[in-house]
Amino acid sequence: MLTAKEIRESFKRFFESKGHVIVPSAPMVIKDDPTLMFTNAGMNQFKDIILGNHPAKNKRVADSQKCLRVSGKHNDLEEVGHDTYHHTMFEMLGNWSFGDYFKKEAISWAWEYLVDVLKIDPANLYATVFEGSPEEGLERDNEAAGYWEQFLPKDHILNGNKHDNFWEMGDTGPCGPCSEIHIDLRPAEERAKVPGRDLVNHDHPQVIEIWNLVFMQYNRKADGSLEPLPARVIDTGMGFERLCMALQGKTSNYDTDVFQPIIRVIASMAGTVYGKDPQTDVAMRVIADHIRTIAFSITDGQLPSNAKAGYVIRRILRRAVRYGYTFLGQKQAFMYRLLPILIETMGDAYPELQAQQTLIEKVIKEEEEAFLRTLETGIRLLDKTMEDAKASGKKEISGVDAFTLYDTFGFPLDLTELILRENGLTVNTEEFDVEMQKQKQRARNAAAVETGDWVVLKEGETEFVGYDYTEYETSILRYRQVKQKNQTLYQIVLDKTPFYAESGGQVGDTGVLVNEFETIEIIDTKKENNLPIHLAKRLPEHLDAPMMACVDTDKRAACAANHSCTHLLDEALRQVLGTHVEQKGSLVTPDGLRFDFSHFQKVTPEQLREVEHLVNAKIRENIPLTEYRNLPIEKAKELGAIALFGEKYGDEVRVVQFGSSIEFCGGTHVSATGKIGMVKILSESSVAAGVRRIEAITGAKVEEMMDTIEDTLNELRQLFNNAPDLKVAIRKYIEENAGLKKQMEAFMKEKEALVKSKLIGNAKDVHGVKVIKAVLPMPADSVKNIAFQLKGEFPTNLFVAIGSTDNGKPMLTVAVSEDLVATGINAGKLVREAAKLIQGGGGGQAHFATAGGKNVDGLSAAVDKLIELAGF
Repeated sequence: MLTAKEIRESFKRFFESKGHVIVPSAPMVIKDDPTLMFTNAGMNQFKDIILGNHPAKNKRVADSQKCLRVSGKHNDLEEVGHDTYHHTMFEMLGNWSFGDYFKKEAISWAWEYLVDVLKIDPANLYATVFEGSPEEGLERDNEAAGYWEQFLPKDHILNGNKHDNFWEMGDTGPCGPCSEIHIDLRPAEERAKVPGRDLVNHDHPQVIEIWNLVFMQYNRKADGSLEPLPARVIDTGMGFERLCMALQGKTSNYDTDVFQPIIRVIASMAGTVYGKDPQTDVAMRVIADHIRTIAFSITDGQLPSNAKAGYVIRRILRRAVRYGYTFLGQKQAFMYRLLPILIETMGDAYPELQAQQTLIEKVIKEEEEAFLRTLETGIRLLDKTMEDAKASGKKEISGVDAFTLYDTFGFPLDLTELILRENGLTVNTEEFDVEMQKQKQRARNAAAVETGDWVVLKEGETEFVGYDYTEYETSILRYRQVKQKNQTLYQIVLDKTPFYAESGGQVGDTGVLVNEFETIEIIDTKKENNLPIHLAKRLPEHLDAPMMACVDTDKRAACAANHSCTHLLDEALRQVLGTHVEQKGSLVTPDGLRFDFSHFQKVTPEQLREVEHLVNAKIRENIPLTEYRNLPIEKAKELGAIALFGEKYGDEVRVVQFGSSIEFCGGTHVSATGKIGMVKILSESSVAAGVRRIEAITGAKVEEMMDTIEDTLNELRQLFNNAPDLKVAIRKYIEENAGLKKQMEAFMKEKEALVKSKLIGNAKDVHGVKVIKAVLPMPADSVKNIAFQLKGEFPTNLFVAIGSTDNGKPMLTVAVSEDLVATGINAGKLVREAAKLIQGGGGGQAHFATAGGKNVDGLSAAVDKLIELAGF
């Protein structure tokens, strides 16, 4: 029986024998595609080639790509762990042809690999082909069906509808029919009863799709019409985990050696065995799947967070923790302890796991511990909600309350339902669904982008000339209109551009396009699928006229200084803190820089100062830039160039060197370090477990800061009568102020005692209750002290209602003895009602409550209202 490692390797070797170049997996986290957060298919890393933005260096390519599907139309999250074959992170084995071979070879090689190499019984295989779409004028894919007839009987070649057998990249772009290969893994007796053809695409767990052959031959335009692609593309994707299941004779992906080593460790931690109980089995499958997703995401640079891709990873991690907590009794962090076995099973194919093991473990452990605290908080809140429901005689809690638990505390609905069932209650799921739809609609509205078709003026590719020029003669290749948030913008593609497109943490250039007729402002430059896109609020009137593309050089120079400084910072941090330091993100703008790096404790002020001094020394050395363009990646590594985890590099790279600082980098830089001027670190903080952040400024911004500091010091000196030693003067002032504060506190205590005595003397006895009311010009804290002292002296039959003013703001304070609370008097309810008279609001507990407002004139009436409402 082939192991998972052997299967992955055999696929690569087979397609290598067919003239394919084997390329490494792209990162699972996508950096420069606004339509995707994660790689969800093997073709993502080749989008720029498929879209025609970049020529294909190799016409035939194959790889094993790590993918993640948890959102949009590819949302498998809820099925994961509950069935046998859905996953969040999975591997996609794929082969591609860019304008080379097409359907015939794709089909014959797929058959050869499955049947001749892997020895799969052809009697168990079925192929689907696109049945056609009359409304779009598309006929059945008889070409693909004809090729399949050379290998399969006709009753094993099935028609598929547009949903299953017509693949589209998105609402617009390359698309085409596809042919799926399905396998029937049922026992012979079941196959004899019901033929596999009747179960294809019917969600049978043992009759599953294992390979999809996509034949891209059309381009979908914005109006929905189709046009033929100039260069046809083959894009195939085979589910690695499903293939392992088929070859290893299993009925579940989770029973293969892809997952079983991890599941055995989970079972050992939980003191149970896999296959014993359906609930614990689901929990173990969920955790085994999710630990892979989380680990690879962190490796590729995506830390859990509260925004976008980071939120997706946090939700997946919390889902796994919840299953461990509820069904496996894991009340302490446990998932981070699965890293060693994950590395043992996948480290050979993906060595980046081993390289970043410490960071991954620390991030996961901290996230687990934080959510376990949240779980406990959520359970306490749910307990209170259940108490209130039972007190009101209800058997159901509000879906709005359940959504608050979900949205604010990350508390999953199914856990809420589980706890409610144990307590004889249910949740209004319709209300919950309404709240969820509102949230989704808000997200859709915020992200809604309406994009028109590209208007092509002439064919060609963009050449970036910005390393050498900030002005260059150019012409427009194509443009399109984009509408977002009620704003219309135009995306312009130039044949040659000096504008740097946002990437690698550096913001995009701004500037103008100029010709003899007009000037068009470029407000930003983005990179989309490796294509530089220039954003403008309007189009030139003369689209075919040559133009000068002119970069804002002041902004460019400031960005270059800050980007070069991040390289020097990186090297200095390694020198001071250790070689474990790895860049985990950066932001380079004209105003400053942000640099995230792996380190497991706070950087001390002394260490920061040492880093700063090292960088400034390099700046003063005025080290010239040494730049290597189109350097073979192996040569770059020989130079000792530092590469970033989670970045996809081609066969040739650009390397930037300032003396001993050597890094892979595509950004713009100063010609020598002296042009940075000076660096000043502003702050150092934590971003996540094991990741720190430095924020700094350079050059003119440092001068501005020094001017501000000098001005502030001068103003302080004037405040202290130009004292010769400012520190001594400030320390003396603080000491004097502290002494005066103590005197004031003593005075206030004396005043509180006098006021309390007067209040007791003016108290009225109403039906045996001592009723104290007053309006006082005192701070709220003093009134609170007096109220609690009164409660201490009169523990029973006491009602206190005090109005007070402090700096012109009215305040109500109500104190009630516990015996009166037992009769139904509630200070919180009383103060909320009376506060209306001072145009305010408040609340508190039954025995003590306060309220603030705006209307001082209504204070006396509000105090009287409190007495009236209490019945005194």
